[in-house]
Amino acid sequence: MSTSIQTEHEGGAHSGDDHEAHQHTHPSDRNYIVIAAILAVITGAEVATYFFDESLDTTALVLLLFPMMIAKFAIVCGYFMHLKYDNPLFKRVFVFGLLLAIGVYCIALTSMQFWSDSYGT
Repeated sequence: MSTSIQTEHEGGAHSGDDHEAHQHTHPSDRNYIVIAAILAVITGAEVATYFFDESLDTTALVLLLFPMMIAKFAIVCGYFMHLKYDNPLFKRVFVFGLLLAIGVYCIALTSMQFWSDSYGT
C-alpha cells in the first residue's frame, strides 16, 4: 500500500509524486543550451538566405523561410514557454494562431502580387 505525502504548494494540495513527476518533465540546463544552438543554426540559415537573394526568386525564398519560421516558433513555444509540458489546449491555441497568421500573410502576399516573377522589377 503506497501513501503519498501531501504538501502545500501555492495554496493547493499536491502529492509528492505529482511534484516529482512535474519536475522531471521540464528540460535541463543542457537541453536549453542544445535548443539555443538549434535556434542559432536556424537563424543563421535564415540570414544566409540574404546572400542568395539574387540567385533565388521570391517564391523560393518564401518557401525556404516559412518552414524555418514555423520551426523556430514551435521550438520557442514548446520549450521556452513550456507548452510541451502543459495542457494540449494551450498548444492548440498557439497552433491555430500560427495557422491564422500564415493564412493572413499568404493572402496579403497574394494581394500584392508577391507570387509573380515580375514583383520588384
